[in-house]
Amino acid sequence: MERIAVLTSGGDAPGMNAAIRAVVRAGLENGWKVFGVQQGFRGLIAGEFVPLRARDVGGIIQLGGTMLGSARCLEFKTDKGQLQALSHLNQKKIEGLIVIGGNGSQTGANALSLRGFPVVGIASTIDNDLFGSDMTIGVNTALNVALEAIDRLKVTASSHHRAFLVEVMGRNCGYLALMAAISGGAEAVVIPEVETDPETVADDLRTAYENGKSSAIVIVAEGASYNAEGMANYFQVHRERFGFDLRITKLGHVQRGGAPISFDRLLGDSPWRSGVPAATQG
Repeated sequence: MERIAVLTSGGDAPGMNAAIRAVVRAGLENGWKVFGVQQGFRGLIAGEFVPLRARDVGGIIQLGGTMLGSARCLEFKTDKGQLQALSHLNQKKIEGLIVIGGNGSQTGANALSLRGFPVVGIASTIDNDLFGSDMTIGVNTALNVALEAIDRLKVTASSHHRAFLVEVMGRNCGYLALMAAISGGAEAVVIPEVETDPETVADDLRTAYENGKSSAIVIVAEGASYNAEGMANYFQVHRERFGFDLRITKLGHVQRGGAPISFDRLLGDSPWRSGVPAATQG
């Protein structure tokens, strides 16, 4: 093997740049030429390759986002798109591809693998919803961003004796919400994996109040059947019966941004330490 390529796809995650850096340095250590694919699978279809050398990835381990860019690409789901991508890989004489991304990205990587092209996937998503992965790149940073927001909201909640509803990302996976609720000392949590109706949440908050709590935090995963809007609307309609309502804070894409914490830098850097790109022969 002499030439490999690397791309990032789907939602960005803190630590992606650390993984790009690791792939490039591991590849160069093996004597290979490394190319970066810009804008994910869309760039692969368009043939947007740039050579990557050691200096090109110097000073990026601490940066959030991805230096290669990322984009959704519905065209790659088609036979035409995949064949066009393979054509560009062959034209560039690329012998292996590294895909850094989440569920959708690895689905795309698998599609190329099924067509006989050597691919290695590096799990990187703040959702932590990839089967077989204990912890994906970006999760720990996103969790700490959520935790900082919860800690700040608890101060205001205590000052004004209010209940806050905090919605975190995670698609259809409740990992971020559950871990944020446990580490943030929330009174209730709502996740997609466990059906929870507003009446149950109201009972939990009422019990907390009866036990002496003057404020409350409820963490809701965006993929729950009752998301933040649905839960807040229900409480608003029944405000007279419940005796209180819920103020909404949606963290949204704030969780994706910012510098990766040490855990995600080290997790992203692991291909450089372990020589993962050598597995592209498999």
